[in-house]
Amino acid sequence: MSVFPAIADPVRRRILLLLRGRPLPAGEVAAQFGISRPAVSRHLRVLREAGLVEVDADSSDGRERTYRLRLEALGEVDSWLRELRGPARAAELLAGAALDTEVRRARREREHAASGGSVDRTERKGTA
Repeated sequence: MSVFPAIADPVRRRILLLLRGRPLPAGEVAAQFGISRPAVSRHLRVLREAGLVEVDADSSDGRERTYRLRLEALGEVDSWLRELRGPARAAELLAGAALDTEVRRARREREHAASGGSVDRTERKGTA
């Protein structure tokens, strides 16, 4: 399962925040929510299948599973966020370059007009 559907649910995001501090038994996680223990177990299963949490190896006594956060599984989200932010910066740079071009063009036209030349805005270099 992809990480994105797993973190789409607000309960699962809160579970991840709880596990950020330390591994917790499923019962302690469930106690933080106003939903049934089986519902929390289903959320933990989704997070586990997405690779976001794992059952702590020390909790294999069979009574209750302890869950640990796996931050490295968020690499997919980190990559997507970098990609999302990247084009925005590129677009800003392109917009800045276009503005610089227009400023230089206006300055040339103003200087040309000040020197007594006329400016024909419809005529461009390389056109008939």
